[in-house]
Amino acid sequence: MAAPLAFHFDFISPYGYFASLTVEELAARHGRQVDWRPMLLGVAVMKVMGLKPLLDTPLKGDYMRRDVLRHARRHGLQLGRDLNASPGNPLAPARAFYWVKQHHPHLQAQMAHALFHAFWVQARDLSTPEAVAAIALPAGLSAAEVAHGAASDEAATLLRNAVAAAIGAGIFGSPTIVVDGEPFWGADRLHEVDEWLSCGGW
Repeated sequence: MAAPLAFHFDFISPYGYFASLTVEELAARHGRQVDWRPMLLGVAVMKVMGLKPLLDTPLKGDYMRRDVLRHARRHGLQLGRDLNASPGNPLAPARAFYWVKQHHPHLQAQMAHALFHAFWVQARDLSTPEAVAAIALPAGLSAAEVAHGAASDEAATLLRNAVAAAIGAGIFGSPTIVVDGEPFWGADRLHEVDEWLSCGGW
């Protein structure tokens, strides 16, 4: 079976959210699955690259605010989150995800969608394990186990290792889709991913 598409993203990234809505359909068209891999923009962009968050960058920040809302309107998406609001601490949702992926791998896609929906559609604060556990979780997960898992040393280690692996692989932005070793950065590159999979690359 062909290797899955490695889908790198940050839950606080609107472009990561947009890509999450279509990446599975794209993969399925080519007989692929999706390997969901949260990363941390705070590490990649701020610590490694030494850059400001995009929304805090002069000129780019204003463009992003317009672009995100334009994309949402174009695709009929309702964003409940104010782009100017603090994203909160991104560690809890990412740790919760990796704990679920480790112990319930068949629920990784559902967990990613649940977290994205809670953050971007419902504008919920996901800064703590308890807040993450209070969202509408996939069937088969209890709030108690998710809260405990997200707060565990195991989850912290899983996320730390995943972020280090992403940085080691050259991942710096959300979303980035890696197809058989070839990285495509940006939600606007999904059509190129589709073409690449169709023709075998160029």
